[in-house]
Amino acid sequence: MQQWLASHPLVSYVLIFALVTYVFNKVFRTQKLPIIKEILILLFIGLGSSILLILQIDKLPIIQCLLVAIALMFTVRIRYFIEGQRKKRSQAEHARTKSESGEIR
Repeated sequence: MQQWLASHPLVSYVLIFALVTYVFNKVFRTQKLPIIKEILILLFIGLGSSILLILQIDKLPIIQCLLVAIALMFTVRIRYFIEGQRKKRSQAEHARTKSESGEIR
């Protein structure tokens, strides 16, 4: 896979750009920015992606590392979802036990 990605730099660049943009949007973005700042950020991401492309072609597993980072982000999202469901369930059980025992507010 590493050799194929090194022999297809355009595909590698698009993958790196898309993965870095996804990580930026999910981890670092806190609010919607004005269009000029958005374009500036995408230009810097493009510049950084070209540097990462050079490292990818030079046999470092940049794309694979980005995929691992996204998999870890997905795992954290699943964990937060499950914890949220448990919290809702425990709050519902707590409210139900209060109402059954006559402690309605």
